[in-house]
Amino acid sequence: MTVNPANTSSDNSMSTAEVVLGFLEDAEPWRLLSPQFPSKVGGKPAWLSHSGLPSLPGLECEICRLPMAFLLQVYAPISGDDRCFHRTLFLFCCKTRECYTCNDSRCMKVFRSQLSRRNDFYPYNPPSEDEPPSDYEQNTSVLSPSGVKLCWVCGCHGTKACSRCHSVTYCGKHHQTLHWKHSHKRECCSQATVVTTSSFVFPESELVTEPEEEGDDVEEKETKEAAEEEESRDCRLSITLTETDLEEMAMHETEDNKVFQQFKKKIAPEPHQVVRYSRGGYPLWVSSKNTPTDQDIPSCTCGAKRTFEFQVMPQLLNSLCEDSTGASIDWGTLAIYTCSVNCNHDDLYCQEFIWKQDFSPDQPTQTKPS
Repeated sequence: MTVNPANTSSDNSMSTAEVVLGFLEDAEPWRLLSPQFPSKVGGKPAWLSHSGLPSLPGLECEICRLPMAFLLQVYAPISGDDRCFHRTLFLFCCKTRECYTCNDSRCMKVFRSQLSRRNDFYPYNPPSEDEPPSDYEQNTSVLSPSGVKLCWVCGCHGTKACSRCHSVTYCGKHHQTLHWKHSHKRECCSQATVVTTSSFVFPESELVTEPEEEGDDVEEKETKEAAEEEESRDCRLSITLTETDLEEMAMHETEDNKVFQQFKKKIAPEPHQVVRYSRGGYPLWVSSKNTPTDQDIPSCTCGAKRTFEFQVMPQLLNSLCEDSTGASIDWGTLAIYTCSVNCNHDDLYCQEFIWKQDFSPDQPTQTKPS
């Protein structure tokens, strides 16, 4: 999924911002590595810049203080801005289910990385989309060509090595302990078969994109159908319901229910969408409650205003294989806001802002396709 540059112009107005939808699709492993500039869900991060990678404690959950897991990344270059010729947003989330309290985003973080076309890590010309590079090697422990070492468990910056074999690195003590218990205890300094897959990461898929179908004809048709349906409903109600019944129904038709119905109607044509991208546009909220004001969205550390860029839909939860009774990883929608001027911070990954909105307690949540 490469977001259409036409939708990412830095002067995009909120009234004209288009919406691009993201869907999950299986892909060959080589397509999801950094040199292909992928958009994807799960697995380990396909880091863009090899310098200034986020690391602990910056990648810790602010509630339980454990390392977060990589959730997804969106490749979203900005047309006409060479500083953002390559640009990717990385989203991380906590795997501790108890951290997912209502409308609390402290269990999630998002980072932005960008590079000019001429950089120290990738060729000037785009990679082939038809076949893997001749030097293809699926090594998720080291970033090539920079040699930056990565954590075996999560794929983040590996700053701590196994003190016995020195051949495996970790982001910190917690993931070193996880790997030791999982498999490294029998592998370390031995001839045992090496386990190559981490159980910590989410299942991996590519994010592919298509524009949301909008237009006057569609809106006109929907408006006409809605009016006809409303007229028919009113006719039936006048026959079958008393005045008291009508008053009670009106009281229950709350603003929250209206927003939720609008949400369901909007996603109905493409029920499997997991991402909605609309830089400079507006999120599609699941509730009228806990929607941010302009004052709730903090400015970037550079002082510029942050604007909405994309949102993660609840349908994605189905692919994470994290269902459980009781507490669980959950959200209604995740809205991502980024620096409107795409500032640079000495080539560091820049932390952006995420707003987590949950379904209201009295809302049904059957919006996720089975």
